[in-house]
Amino acid sequence: MQIQVKCSCGEGKCPEWAIIELQGVVEAQPSVENRIQNLEIGRLCHSSSQGNFTFTVGYHELSGTKIPLKKPLLVLKKKKVVEEDEPNPRVSSRAELEIIGIIRQRILFKTRPKALISRPQIKEKKAVGSNRTVD
Repeated sequence: MQIQVKCSCGEGKCPEWAIIELQGVVEAQPSVENRIQNLEIGRLCHSSSQGNFTFTVGYHELSGTKIPLKKPLLVLKKKKVVEEDEPNPRVSSRAELEIIGIIRQRILFKTRPKALISRPQIKEKKAVGSNRTVD
């Protein structure tokens, strides 16, 4: 069976994606296990001056770097082909793969996470009547 690969983005205009590589396992809590699509698991930040990345998940922070892949990867979406005959259009058994992105680099987090400890904020007490002079 022959599968055609098409790029609707145009020459050199495919969106750039990246792979995030972690050591260990990221597990969802049982309360959100069934709703994992579009689930926000953390915050990814980039330091442009040093080229480092930080990934914050809950009370844990990971540090990583960007590494180019030896061979780029394509992100594909499978589509059924609709053969259009004038009387009745029908879906055929042929499939096409549409390119929706290309991956040329990965962000590698290879060190153990640093624990972020939050402290309660201490409010400064203002002295009442501190302008008075003592006799």
